[in-house]
Amino acid sequence: MWVRQIHRWLSIAFTLAVIANIVAMTQQMEATWIGFLALVPLIPLLATGLYLFALPYLGRRDAARHEARS
Repeated sequence: MWVRQIHRWLSIAFTLAVIANIVAMTQQMEATWIGFLALVPLIPLLATGLYLFALPYLGRRDAARHEARS
């Protein structure tokens, strides 16, 4: 499924942004934009994660509707 693949790549991007933030903090850099860099993949990561979390529950609801009609 394409949502799962996007979620995986977003998690990699988020991890790299967090690592960049940690490296910048250890070097005492005053680049606040590096801290906000992690928010870019985090917001769609949240959306795809919530969708993937709800997917099994939505599937059960659709199956229950289909059985009720039969």
